[in-house]
Amino acid sequence: MGNKAVNDFTIRVATVNGSGSQSSNLVLTNAIFRLGVPVAPKNVFPSNIEGLPTWYDIRATARGYRCRTRTIDLLVALNTATWTQDVASVRSGGAIVHESTYPVAGLTQRDDITYYAVPFTELAKTHVKDGAMRKYLTNMIYVGVLAELLRIPESTIEAALGAQFKSKPKAAAANLEAVRVGSAYAREHLPPLENIAIEPMAGATDGLFFIDGNRAAALGCLMGGCTVSAWYPITPASSLCESFIALCEKYRVDPETGERKYAIVQAEDELAAVGMIIGAGWAGARAMTATSGPGISLMAEYVGYASFAEIPAVIFDVQRVGPSTGLPTRTMQGDLSFTYSLGHGDTKHPVLLPGTVDELYEDGMAALDLAERMQCPVFVLSDLDLGMNSWLTKPFAYPEKPFDRGKILRAEDLSAHPDWGRYRDVDGDGIPYRTLPGTDHPAAGYFTRGTGHDEEAKYSENPEVWQRNLDRLARKHETARTLVPQPLLEETGSAIGILAYGSTHHAVVEARDLLREAGLETDYLRVRALPLAAEVAAFVDRHETVYVVEQNRDGQLFGILRNELLPEQIARLRSLRHYNGVPIDASAIVDPVLESRRELAHAGGARS
Repeated sequence: MGNKAVNDFTIRVATVNGSGSQSSNLVLTNAIFRLGVPVAPKNVFPSNIEGLPTWYDIRATARGYRCRTRTIDLLVALNTATWTQDVASVRSGGAIVHESTYPVAGLTQRDDITYYAVPFTELAKTHVKDGAMRKYLTNMIYVGVLAELLRIPESTIEAALGAQFKSKPKAAAANLEAVRVGSAYAREHLPPLENIAIEPMAGATDGLFFIDGNRAAALGCLMGGCTVSAWYPITPASSLCESFIALCEKYRVDPETGERKYAIVQAEDELAAVGMIIGAGWAGARAMTATSGPGISLMAEYVGYASFAEIPAVIFDVQRVGPSTGLPTRTMQGDLSFTYSLGHGDTKHPVLLPGTVDELYEDGMAALDLAERMQCPVFVLSDLDLGMNSWLTKPFAYPEKPFDRGKILRAEDLSAHPDWGRYRDVDGDGIPYRTLPGTDHPAAGYFTRGTGHDEEAKYSENPEVWQRNLDRLARKHETARTLVPQPLLEETGSAIGILAYGSTHHAVVEARDLLREAGLETDYLRVRALPLAAEVAAFVDRHETVYVVEQNRDGQLFGILRNELLPEQIARLRSLRHYNGVPIDASAIVDPVLESRRELAHAGGARS
């Protein structure tokens, strides 16, 4: 029934929300990792409603691919409501481990896959005496079944359980007993897997560890000197601020006095939250908030004010599916154009676009530096896939550079320049100098205005003054092109280019390998921030066709490119979009690119 997949397979666990399957899935993921096989977990779950379907994919690949796949090699089916569609997702030659009472005969009967019937419910009733724990430990029984079928040593599972329940040794022991129940049943009653296998790999995961993007971003903020945060809970951003709170409680509390060296407020709403961090930024603190699309909508007025009054602030947007409430627990890149120009009038902001957890860590620090250097709000766009899923990564680098506080005038500076103006461009880069509240000098004070103001921060409705100020802000935005993280280029000399950003990167990596195997070499430029660097236009110039890959319906980066490039450059662009709410997979890139190449070849032949 097909070739044997060794260290190259995807396991999908189909359960219901609230069943306690998360711990079991993490144990299984950790066990495969401990065998040295790179693994990428993906969780698809409902909007916090118990009993609705949830899926957990564990992709193991010797080549370390991190994106989702469309077909499943091994399915654990524990949800009757999704049984039919789950069976359809299994590739030919795959296998299904399922509750023995499920109706295999009929529409779900396939001759090209192997069915492993396991009486999970009966095993749990027989071996788990505590009724309250029965549904949770049922999940560990399937871990035992899979461990036996995949030949994962019990010692490896035990180590993974110890890591999962490191502060609860009794829970680890109870779960191990449930694992042994599943292993024993599989050993006695189930035939071995024919087409799926796992073998230890030496060195492939050495030095790597799991971390989710929200936690990585929080760590970056801590290392970047953030001392103030205000937030309002929202999926999928809440764990970013929760992680920041935990880090501050661990590292920002004086061990002798117990004094807290930070301020964190759960605000009454997102508008209040962003107002608080803008106030903190005005006062000289480094401050951040984290939210998602609906929260960004509420923040628009304050963000526009901070942009025009030129106050630093950092806003993490962990994107989910919109419009409106949309799909709170699905992923998308739908806020790019919105955050870039949030606020009415001629307003634009720097937007950082991390694609990996280590970049989220780095951008947590970089955004705080950039906000103070540019004196404006800075957005960091993550998404649910990057923010809430666990990712393998190397240890993060300890920062070596001092904080960039930007153009701050202290008392001694003001004595040398008593005629300074808060909104005057002295250096030609559009960025003025500022003072911080409490600076002991008679010239330090100024009136912070969101209304029309001249170079000295005095109120003005003079048309020339207004236009001059907008022109200076446009110059400042141009300066940002050189200060934001620059694009990352992988070039082979191909005439075909791929341009992407954010977590889409992981699908592009695999897609380029698949396209190469199909005979099509590609170059790749990953945009790391807005405003776009000059290299983006140069990349388009060097290629006959550039595919702009993103996870939204309207092609938002494509639209930004159309606004900034020349007509002959725009003609080379092709928009490639994925927007169904699940993380983009390599096939979503490979299939349309190959189809486009066939269409272009046909059109060229027809013209000739």
